[in-house]
Amino acid sequence: MIKAALLIALGIGAIKLLHRDLAETLNDWIDLLRVDPDNRIIHWILNKLLAISPNQLKAASVGTFIYAAVLLTEGIGLLLRKRWAEYLTIVATSGLIPVELYEIARHVTVSRIGVLAVNLAIVAYLIWEVRRSRHLVHG
Repeated sequence: MIKAALLIALGIGAIKLLHRDLAETLNDWIDLLRVDPDNRIIHWILNKLLAISPNQLKAASVGTFIYAAVLLTEGIGLLLRKRWAEYLTIVATSGLIPVELYEIARHVTVSRIGVLAVNLAIVAYLIWEVRRSRHLVHG
């Protein structure tokens, strides 16, 4: 539920950026955070952020709201100990696997393989846990 709240805040922030000068806003943040504006990592981030179009920003904000709704639904269901929420968690976690496979197909790195392995392990554990708890209830 914390991730859902953070995504909602991110979506609202993205919408607010639609009506402002992005370069000026980023410069204000750099000044506020006292970051070295000549840092090459900051330059790389700024170039990526400044390349985002208003339509991409709108799509990103819609995506964050949709994902936040899924996470909020999942979190409430898990708090209420609903079986459907356990299945939703498995589906939502599994939904990242195709994206990870695509990224690995584009460029193989140890970190991408590691993220995929961790995600597969999490999905396997979730499936095992749901099956185990179902057997305990019906056991």
